[in-house]
Amino acid sequence: MAMQGLSITTGERSERRGSIALVVLVAVGLIAAAAGLMVVGRGQAGSYVVVLLAFLGVIGVFSLFALAAGVLRVSGRQAGNSILDNVLENAHDGIVVTDGHGRVLYANAAYRAFADATGPEDVRPVERVLVGDPDVSEAVYRLLKAAQEGRRLQEEVRIAGPRGEPARWLRLRVRPLGAARDAKTSVWTVADVTRDRERQENVFQELQHAIDYLDHAPAGFFSVDADGDIGYINATLAGWLDYDLAQVGSGGLRLADILPGDSAALFTALSAQPGEVKTDILDLDLRRRDGRTLPVRLYHKVAFAADAAPGASRTLVLNRASNDGADPLRAAEVRFMRFFNNTPMAIATVDRDGRIARSNGLFVNLFHNVLKGEPAAPLGHSIRGVIAERDRAALDDALAAAARGQGQIDPIDAALAGEGERWARFYVTAVEKDERDSEAAIVYAIETTDQRVLQRQLDQSQKMELVGQLAGGIAHDFNNVLNSIMMAADFLLIAHKPSDPSFQDIMLIKQDANRAASLVRQLLAFSRRQTLHPQVLDLGETVSELSMMLRRLIGERVALDLVHGRDLWPVKADQSQIGQVIVNLAVNAKDAMPDGGKLTLKTENVTRADSQRFALKGMPPGEYVLVTVTDTGTGIPPEIVDRVFEPFFSTKEVGKGTGLGLSTVYGIVKQTGGFVYLESAIGKGTTFRIFLPRHVAEAALPAPAPEPGMIPATSREARQPAKAVPADDTGHGTILLVEDEESLRGLNARGLSSRGYTVLQAANGMEAIEAFDRYAGKIDLVVSDVVMPEMDGPTLLTNLRSRDADVKIIFVSGYAQDAFEKNLPQDVKYGFLAKPFTLKQLVGAVKQVSGK
Repeated sequence: MAMQGLSITTGERSERRGSIALVVLVAVGLIAAAAGLMVVGRGQAGSYVVVLLAFLGVIGVFSLFALAAGVLRVSGRQAGNSILDNVLENAHDGIVVTDGHGRVLYANAAYRAFADATGPEDVRPVERVLVGDPDVSEAVYRLLKAAQEGRRLQEEVRIAGPRGEPARWLRLRVRPLGAARDAKTSVWTVADVTRDRERQENVFQELQHAIDYLDHAPAGFFSVDADGDIGYINATLAGWLDYDLAQVGSGGLRLADILPGDSAALFTALSAQPGEVKTDILDLDLRRRDGRTLPVRLYHKVAFAADAAPGASRTLVLNRASNDGADPLRAAEVRFMRFFNNTPMAIATVDRDGRIARSNGLFVNLFHNVLKGEPAAPLGHSIRGVIAERDRAALDDALAAAARGQGQIDPIDAALAGEGERWARFYVTAVEKDERDSEAAIVYAIETTDQRVLQRQLDQSQKMELVGQLAGGIAHDFNNVLNSIMMAADFLLIAHKPSDPSFQDIMLIKQDANRAASLVRQLLAFSRRQTLHPQVLDLGETVSELSMMLRRLIGERVALDLVHGRDLWPVKADQSQIGQVIVNLAVNAKDAMPDGGKLTLKTENVTRADSQRFALKGMPPGEYVLVTVTDTGTGIPPEIVDRVFEPFFSTKEVGKGTGLGLSTVYGIVKQTGGFVYLESAIGKGTTFRIFLPRHVAEAALPAPAPEPGMIPATSREARQPAKAVPADDTGHGTILLVEDEESLRGLNARGLSSRGYTVLQAANGMEAIEAFDRYAGKIDLVVSDVVMPEMDGPTLLTNLRSRDADVKIIFVSGYAQDAFEKNLPQDVKYGFLAKPFTLKQLVGAVKQVSGK
């Protein structure tokens, strides 16, 4: 802002108007001097000219110094600046301009009056005018600091009035002066806002009176915003609900805190046109702070915005607990409405066209998300909108039957509309016809989604259990067949030399038998009946040891990323089986990424709190070690996700998979005591999460040394498969061989006899007892199958121990050791040999346990 003509020395304007007479006088003087020089003559004129020029030069130099010192100014004012000067001078608010040192450069008449200035030299800056008032010193300090920093600032201060007059309110403003900002030149404005303050205080007093009246009115009031937060509640309602009004006013109270159950959903049941205001009457129970209920009638008013979104509500609350007893009809109405709105069943009344006329809170809360293309509130809309299109015909038939007055209408199980799979059971009941009432039927609804999910899970679990039992039974019988094939192959290999043309054929038979045995082990893994040899493992090390093999399996087009957690807890599992789990998942992941991708294996600890956050069904909270296998493949379609762990289920082409890979994973993890879950998205990939329980080592206790060749059942860690056959595979002694499979029994007996043992054969438990009694004291070892008709292996052992407590026995089974161990006495000692086995394994186990 340019302010030409401001007097720097006095602070007042000093207009220097030009004088025409002075200009004429100077011109006449110059003409006279010229004429005089002409009269004097040329000879003497030179000296006079020099003197005249010197005089004029001195005047010019002194004029320049005067301009530089500010004593003399050149007035270049325009008409616009004169108007601006008049505006500033006659402004109602005081205006003062100060430089960076606080000196006053300009002050208008209003400010001079405010500062009680007697003359231009007596004008003081704002801070000096208000220096005597301690109440405004902090505000003035902030203003001065803003002026020094070239900022704008405004403060309102209260100063005592002069000569006993009432106090005044002043609004002080400071701002930098345009281009003069670098020089810290500031413009101060002082305005008297006393009247504005008085008006504000009057309005506040009136508002306070209104609030006091509203607080102590005989009815309750509260206001709720769109998020369900209570912004205002009056003292009357706070007293009814036993809340401290001071605490409620500080925030934190929500609509759900005072409306129990699903009643809060009724506040969303209004819908209207943009800009419309609607009021609904609701008979509900409010919840007191101590949990007791308060029956009330609510007049609920909502204003809708331009986009038809509901805004904050204003609600009047009438207490119906004290005045309904005198009117039985009204009391009955209140009881009915309380029942209607608080029942745990969703209820709605519909007219003959199926439009919803009235609904309770649970109905609104249950179905407001499934109405396609309609507002959240179901009132006024067809109840057909909550049901999937494929099931609407059944509901239409039920509503038509209700309109005809039919009494017995079968319930309807229907899928709900909207995203996700949700189900509900609907009960339709006809109502008595009334000309004044358009309601034709009452519809009751119960959501059955969770029930259906649980039923589906139960069916799937039973199906898996049945398939597992079938697989286990087949595996057991098949093991006997394989054992005969493998034993016969061993005899043939003994009888044929490697140079014999038949030798290679026999080797092929044995190799195929071993492959079949591998498939049987996968079936047993699924049915959780395979033999495991658990040991304490570090999963990080186990996964690292598999990394080289995994890279060869998945190929160069798939990147392998190993992410190991720090300080992994130990787990107790069969290392080879855990390796098989990881390999199976890696192979599946590789097949799901035909164009390449990334396979990530991650290990980490999962605390009890973390396991609760996972919230996985069927997995109790606890401490686990988690192995996560993630691929970036094609994903698994949602319709088959629940079937991937079934045996023989495969999406691969015929001949490219047995369908036992994931079922084996499931069985091994379950038999180890862990849990496996998967997440998959089409086009994004699949993630398998394997949770294995943390192993906590028990305190080491001294244990008696086992007898040579015996494995104590109470020491599970010591239980190991039969040792490899020593160099000398011959032996001696009497062996009682109990096997119900005749061909397998004959081959086993032949094999043991060929190694020097005397073999007694029994086809079942009864024959074994008879042979044991017949050769009392002469039998060194019993080799018995576990699963046999009439008498199983554990029962046979119990009978034999009653005759000889020190009897030695080897159990032979295709099932896991744990499958029959529970039927054995706690202190029993026995050996175990898993089917199918070779001749060398049989002879080695017998030699180890018998010691002969």
